[in-house]
Amino acid sequence: MNPHMTYIPPVFDKAPLSSSPCAKLDPAPANGIAPDSFHATSNFPEYVKLENHGWVLARESRMDAVLVVTNDVVTVVEPRRLKKGELVVVGRTENGEDGIFVHPDGFVKPEESSDKFTFRSRGTRETPFSRSYDDLYNILHHDREHGHIVWILGPAVSFDKDSRQSMQGLIENGYCNALMAGNALATHDLEASRFGTGLGQDIYDQHLVPLGHYHHLDVISGVRSAGSIAQYIKGNQISDGIMYACETNNIPYVLAGSIRDDGPLPGVIGDAYAAQDAMRNHARKATTVITMATQLHSIAFGNMTPSYKILADGSIRPVFFFIVDMSEFSADKLANRGSAQAMAILTNVQDFIVNLWNNLKDS
Repeated sequence: MNPHMTYIPPVFDKAPLSSSPCAKLDPAPANGIAPDSFHATSNFPEYVKLENHGWVLARESRMDAVLVVTNDVVTVVEPRRLKKGELVVVGRTENGEDGIFVHPDGFVKPEESSDKFTFRSRGTRETPFSRSYDDLYNILHHDREHGHIVWILGPAVSFDKDSRQSMQGLIENGYCNALMAGNALATHDLEASRFGTGLGQDIYDQHLVPLGHYHHLDVISGVRSAGSIAQYIKGNQISDGIMYACETNNIPYVLAGSIRDDGPLPGVIGDAYAAQDAMRNHARKATTVITMATQLHSIAFGNMTPSYKILADGSIRPVFFFIVDMSEFSADKLANRGSAQAMAILTNVQDFIVNLWNNLKDS
């Protein structure tokens, strides 16, 4: 597995695609409203046949959006962002019948066994992941220089001394271009920086600290008083952790709020649609995505992430998507929501990130 996997485009000059009609375009009847029979997108490459240009590949993809054509350019747009009068591709077929072709098999894949029956045909906690790790090391080496690596983190990463240090090392050494998380990850990471605890428990020896259950609340109060995470870090002379590494290395992060948040911290986006827009900006740039121990954020980011990226020279590469979790349920849920390119590594995320850093830190 590598970012240079060969992309094989559809064969448009042979039947049945050679006889496909041009796609029908209907105007959006109002802002945020798609016309009847609009085509809903996948995260696969999608082509639209236009009258003067033939088959045109959409510049990007994502789940559950629509295709808008402007000056013969095909753009993927969330329906809520449609403007009245924009020309939307309509049609509910995907094999050329309506001038729309969805191409799920663009990248060369290893040959599957021809046996009708095999053991362990799907990933489980018993699956060997040595090859998955080696693939990921190679991808991260490449994308540190030539790609855009996005991490989606749950708070479990901040509850362990070694995993926090490992994530900090990855950020400081160029293996993170953007970080997506919630209020909890930032809060508990700052708690660990300030008090050495996570939800009141020592992040190394796991001992409960007296009155430690106040620590994350004290952090929230302190950050709100300081006005920002950056000012809190500066004012308290914090010199370690995930948020420290992001701030000192100018790594953008999006903290999406939830209904159960304490606080929240300044900078947490409470409007779900504003948070989605902010995350979508990074999904568009992503070449590799790694999600860890956060089911809802993983599914959300998976739904808005393309499976491919068109590079400056016009070549097409895959977007790699890894989900790391102890639970098979989380990985299955992501795949069932349409993110078919998601690859699961089923393990403790703290062990995963330490392993990853130990294999990358000297390279």
